Order: sequence, then C-alpha cells, then structure tokens
Amino acid sequence: MYADAASSLKTVRDLLRFAVTRFNDAGLTFGHGTTNAYDEAAYLILATLKLPVDRLEPFLDATLLPTEVKDVVDLIERRAEERVPVAYLTHEAWQGDFNFYVDERVIVPRSFIYELLGQPLSPWIEYPELVHRALDLCTGSGCLAIQMAHHYPDAEIDAVDISLDALEVAAINVENYGLEDRVQLIHTDLFEGIEDTYDLIISNPPYVDEESVDSLPEEYLHEPELALGSGEDGLDATRRILAAAAERLNPHGVLLVEIGHNREALEDAYPRLPFVWLETSGGDGFVFLLTREDLVEAQVNGDL
Repeated sequence: MYADAASSLKTVRDLLRFAVTRFNDAGLTFGHGTTNAYDEAAYLILATLKLPVDRLEPFLDATLLPTEVKDVVDLIERRAEERVPVAYLTHEAWQGDFNFYVDERVIVPRSFIYELLGQPLSPWIEYPELVHRALDLCTGSGCLAIQMAHHYPDAEIDAVDISLDALEVAAINVENYGLEDRVQLIHTDLFEGIEDTYDLIISNPPYVDEESVDSLPEEYLHEPELALGSGEDGLDATRRILAAAAERLNPHGVLLVEIGHNREALEDAYPRLPFVWLETSGGDGFVFLLTREDLVEAQVNGDL
C-alpha cells in the first residue's frame, strides 16, 4: 500500500483523505487525544510535518517532498496496522495549552483533573497562594504535577509513581518546563514513605476493573498494564488512597481523585462518605473531591 501512496499522494490534502479512509477501513478506536478519524489524521499529519497542529487550512494544498510523504504514510500505516496510539507515534500529548513528551512508558495523558485545577477549586481553595505543598499520586508523565505548578505558583510539588520508567518520562517534562526546583519526583507506591503533609492531593490512579481490562481495545494494550487495572472492581488503588489521605492532608486540605466509570461502585462501597462530584467535560461522574475534615470524620465514624 505504501508504494501506491508514495506515487500518488502529493499534498497535505491528499494525505488527509488517504489517512481518514485508512483509519476508517481499519476500524480504529480513538480516545488518546482525538475522538474520530478526521481529527486524528489531521493531527498526525501536522505534527509529523512539524506544522502548527491547530492550523490545517493554510497547508492543505502545500506540495510535499517525497521524503515527507513517506514519513507521514509510514506513521499512518503504523497507526492502522499496529493500533499504536497517535501520541506514541508523535511523542507528544496535549492537555489544554500544555504539551508533554510521552512514550510507551506512560499512559497517554487524558485525565479530567487538569480541567479542575485553579479557579474550579476556588470554593475549597479560595486563593492559589494558599497551596504551599501539593502531591500528585501516580504522576505518570508528570503532566498534572506540571499543571499544578502553573495554577499554584507558590507551591512545591511532590510527584509520586511506582514506575521508574514513568518517572524517567516525567523528568523529561519537568525539565522541559524548567520546574526542577519546584517539582520533586519520588519513586514509591502511593503514600508509602511519604511523611510530609499537603494542602492539595490529586490522583489519577489505575481504575479499570478486571472485566474491562480483559476487553480493552488494542490501542490501550500499548499502554503500561500497571497504570490501567486496579483489582476486580477497579478500586484497589482508590481504597488505599482514601484510607491514608487524611494523615497526609493539612487542615482544610483537599483530595481530588479520578475513578473513571466507577462512581456507582465507589458510592456503594462508601455509602456514608460525602463525595463531591465535580463537573468536567466528560460529565460529573469521573472526579470526586473530599476534604481532610470529611476523611477524618469518616475515620472517627468507622466509614473508612
């Protein structure tokens, strides 16, 4: 197929048409930054050609060099044949205005938590200056820790992961943003060995339940298994976070955790915990908030 494409594709428009058809024919699953074949194709082409990823129109009829066509078609074929997430092909993932280096050592950033940092938390954290210490559990690529540093400019941030491979990727991103003095990367399992206390703790832990892990589309199987599944009901990591968070939060401190599609299971497991479910672009069932006071009371009442 590449030989035919190389001889007939000349412009960005040609490549776009080819890629959309190829992706649709392959029956790809999307969800690592885009939601459909057209957006995925446009991003892959622009990123590969080192063009602005938010400006397709000016380049549609640009005639490409044969080597450029080959580079793009090679990645189109890898995406279609190997089901590799596009972020791993471009080594780049975006969250809002932030972009991050990624590879197969980390999951592709897609947490809703980034939408909630800063102003959306003002009912619980009135001023950004009130966050002096923050913790990102299961930091992966470091994307959320870096965005916390942006929203809370006075904060020192600890970013924890059990995977040394993931922390190597996080170190690249921390250095790219010049945050080595504010973001400390820590190799440990959740709170193990953590003795500091924090004004804000966030986590996007593994939360895929056992049944869903067994039926994940092939694209997701390229991601680290350690970062996806979390026991039979997907809540193993979340239970550990809830059990230990109160001791690691300062008075009036806030815990923010993403749990995927497990809201019903979590509420069934902790029927007396006063979860606050925050509105995100995906809905209000994915990220919960609890305060230190909520967690302490739950411990006293035997609800944790």
